[in-house]
Amino acid sequence: MAAQVTDQDPFEPEENPLPSPEKARSRWHILWHLLLFLVTVVTTMAAGAFQAGVNLFSYPWRIYQGLPFSVSILLILTAHEMGHYVMSRRHNLDVSLPYFLPGLPFPPPLPGTFGALIRIRSPIMDKRALIDVGCSGPLLGILASLPVLVVGLSFSRVLPGPTVLEPYSLQLGEPLLFRLVSWLVLGPLAPEYQVVLHPVAFAGWLGLLITALNLLPVGQLDGGHVIYALFPGWHRRISIACLIMLGLFGILTWKGWLVWAVVLIGLGFRHPPPYCHWIPLDRRRTLLGMVTILVFFLTFTPAPFKLE
Repeated sequence: MAAQVTDQDPFEPEENPLPSPEKARSRWHILWHLLLFLVTVVTTMAAGAFQAGVNLFSYPWRIYQGLPFSVSILLILTAHEMGHYVMSRRHNLDVSLPYFLPGLPFPPPLPGTFGALIRIRSPIMDKRALIDVGCSGPLLGILASLPVLVVGLSFSRVLPGPTVLEPYSLQLGEPLLFRLVSWLVLGPLAPEYQVVLHPVAFAGWLGLLITALNLLPVGQLDGGHVIYALFPGWHRRISIACLIMLGLFGILTWKGWLVWAVVLIGLGFRHPPPYCHWIPLDRRRTLLGMVTILVFFLTFTPAPFKLE
């Protein structure tokens, strides 16, 4: 057998054929993100099928009928989290890919997901980066929610009277932005009229709710980032005031706000200062923060759900 001649120096160590531990962990993390996303696709499709009236326990192959809802809600969640991700990378932050969180798809109207999140593993350097990261997710999320809501409302049914379709009726709250889009798409409706939302419209409504929840001015939520960047000396007081308001709404309108208040207290309502906290905001970012606060008031509703 003839000897093979190579250019490798015999005194240099051979290249290790095995991947480094860092590369192996990176591949595992990507697979983990992909797996969570695929499971969330399945659970949101199941939720959409249930909302469309499909009995998946008897006809599981009809899960495809939940695809419009699944695509709509995942589009909104992806836009929100990729807004955070892209802006974080722009500011050279160590940030993870989005984690999609699957949830229960049954009973309706459970959406089949608990949302999505990213992890920022490095400190935010200044208030400019803080407001860029805090505003980008909600603003892109709302930009994705509006066309979804318009399309969904165009497929929704308008009933001329208080017709009872189920043994019980779940009424959804109507934030100001929802009312505006509904008026533009469906026109002015008499108070006794009912709108039965198409699953795509429900995904758009959820997009508004997700935006409002993330923009609550508490702790390190997106709204907390924005408030700290704009009014760092008032952040703690605004967080406490918001928690008190959630408690009042939980007593008077929707008990779910009590759960949110407890969760937010557990997460903490303090906000660490940016590394270079003395660098001021420019006028453009100040305006961006004000617009984001306006979006919160347009998407928030004191009673998101009401069972009748």
